[in-house]
Amino acid sequence: MEHPVYFDNAATTQMSQEVIEAMEPYLRENFGNASTAYQAGEVCKKVLEETRETIAWSLDAKPAEIFFTSGGSESDNWAIKGIAGAYKEKGKHIITDKIEHHAVLNSCSYLEKLGYEVTYLDVDETGFLNPEQVKNAIRPDTTLISVMFANNEIGTIEPITQIGRIAREAGVLFHTDAVQAYAQLPISVQQYPVDLLSASAHKFHGPKGVGFLYIREGVTIPSFIHGGAQEKGKRAGTENIPGIVGMGAAVKSAMSNMRMKIRRETMLRNYMTEKIMHEIHDVRLNGHYNRRLPGNASFSFAGIEGASLLVLLDEDGICASGGSACNTGESRISYVIEAIGVSKEYAPGTIRLTLSKDSTRKEVDYVVASLKRNIARLRDEV
Repeated sequence: MEHPVYFDNAATTQMSQEVIEAMEPYLRENFGNASTAYQAGEVCKKVLEETRETIAWSLDAKPAEIFFTSGGSESDNWAIKGIAGAYKEKGKHIITDKIEHHAVLNSCSYLEKLGYEVTYLDVDETGFLNPEQVKNAIRPDTTLISVMFANNEIGTIEPITQIGRIAREAGVLFHTDAVQAYAQLPISVQQYPVDLLSASAHKFHGPKGVGFLYIREGVTIPSFIHGGAQEKGKRAGTENIPGIVGMGAAVKSAMSNMRMKIRRETMLRNYMTEKIMHEIHDVRLNGHYNRRLPGNASFSFAGIEGASLLVLLDEDGICASGGSACNTGESRISYVIEAIGVSKEYAPGTIRLTLSKDSTRKEVDYVVASLKRNIARLRDEV
């Protein structure tokens, strides 16, 4: 290929040109502090609120329910620790599952050290969480359920509507980490009964270091970062105006062509999956076959080490990953792959290929050819 093939879009995406152009004035001439009263600050304050309205529109939410953060990890931490602290008089029990992002799992682990009790539910072999398990796990002292919208490693989309209804009927708050799903799938908080939702701009062609937390009106949550009165006193710190503007531009772009993008990425993902499954022996597709993110595909190949395969792919100019980018450098098998019961024969040979709106069939053909050649090499078949 004339250029590197980037198939690791679940880790991060390339900023689109329209996002860069939207940000540029706020990196140069419009550099005012949005919390000041003079004109330079008012310009930034105005675009800050316009972006809040854009994000609210994308979710069928109210602008007052959108709070800007530094990204998904901060949003997850704020949601889980904040709700735990605010509702501890009701109880100190939280429900989540075993394949959540580490921002959720480590927040729950932190709370356990403070005396909270966390129930970690199992998922099935496709990564799907049965809503009945959630219902059966609820206790009188349960204050929060946190289940991701879609898994970052295997792409499985969880039954958010059913879980949200169960939570609401039980009077328990429901948080979803939608970092992989927001701006990739249509999400309406009127349709999906969630109380808190996390998102991060760099997953949908926006800048890194900016995201938001949706907090349903009426939900009590304390400040996570203390200081000034920004974000209605909920999140102190001078606002990242260029990043927020870039996120707003990325949201507008994603919403304008979402259905076409979903259809195109799904077709390309299916094409890639079918080629790999038919042209390479001893391979399994991880995650749910149909209920998965449009561009996400995780494969486990028997008889090889995924880390070695990734090195060879990199030599061919292909960017892929073994799973979550947050776990890169770890030699052990991913906890997600363990949770869905991938056998020891296949689990070490796991890689993730994630597409974007810019991915092409020519790139897929190149990647599959590289996989065939390098897997045969690692299996000593050549």
